[in-house]
Amino acid sequence: MGLKLKGRHFLSMLDFSADEIEAVLQTAAKLKSKGPRPEKTPLLGKTLAMIFQKPSLRTRVSFETGMTRMGGHAIYLAPTDISLGKRETTEDIAMVLSRYVDIIMARVFGHDIVVDLAKHAGVPVINGLSDYEHPCQILADFQTIIERRGQLKGMKACYVGDGNNVAHSLMLGAARMGMHMTVICPRGYEPKPDVTAQSTTVGRETGSKITVTDDLAAVDAADVMYTDVWASMGQEAEADARRKIFKRYAINAETIKPAKRDVTILHCLPAHYGDEIDYTTSRLPHSAIFDQAENRMHAQNALMLHLLGALGS
Repeated sequence: MGLKLKGRHFLSMLDFSADEIEAVLQTAAKLKSKGPRPEKTPLLGKTLAMIFQKPSLRTRVSFETGMTRMGGHAIYLAPTDISLGKRETTEDIAMVLSRYVDIIMARVFGHDIVVDLAKHAGVPVINGLSDYEHPCQILADFQTIIERRGQLKGMKACYVGDGNNVAHSLMLGAARMGMHMTVICPRGYEPKPDVTAQSTTVGRETGSKITVTDDLAAVDAADVMYTDVWASMGQEAEADARRKIFKRYAINAETIKPAKRDVTILHCLPAHYGDEIDYTTSRLPHSAIFDQAENRMHAQNALMLHLLGALGS
């Protein structure tokens, strides 16, 4: 399986087959079981370039720490270091970095940027987040769901909130893995129609039911409830207006009642307590939001090992 992924890019949850996603998740579980100080350093001498248009706690620290633990090195490239498409073209940046580093991760606004990087890079490119998808987050989410629920296939997950990049990757990933996904959001804030159509089509092949609704009753018997901030980076000016529109779409003691009693609660963080989730609910025993955060590193480490063909090192 590692040979099939070596040299590939990971821009979308649909870039990998179900078997390939499963292989990455199995590797992630093995890495986590070995603890914080693995005996081997499979990425010794390897360098990761991390391109950031958007700041992040989890993305930077998880990738950088992960590379260090595996013997590699990560270079943080801030927005002031690389002005994508302004100071230098994305094509030239991809081609130059490919001469220096072994793998590239980019956390950007436009999805077209990671597509262009992958088109021109001679090394694997990872989408660390774009406005369209957040696939690394969903790998960590799936690892967490397996830890808490035992499997993905047949599980009923509900995402409550804005139909954003996280919702997109959840829908596509769930469809690929045979997990049922219901996205519950106010009218006018649904996921993009092409994502709904694509995930529905993929879901027909795997037995996954993908649903988009504004009805909170859809959380009935849910195994997993997931939320995210109501206003993403770049939408700060809309925050107050969105807060009023999304007010009833919050995860709290009332909204989780129809779900299973031990429903796994997820949030990709940062959380705005009192908005999309309340603090008490976030700290329930069946909340796994900090397992999620930790699993970003394990899932991404596994991903890099597969893309670099370093599983046998």
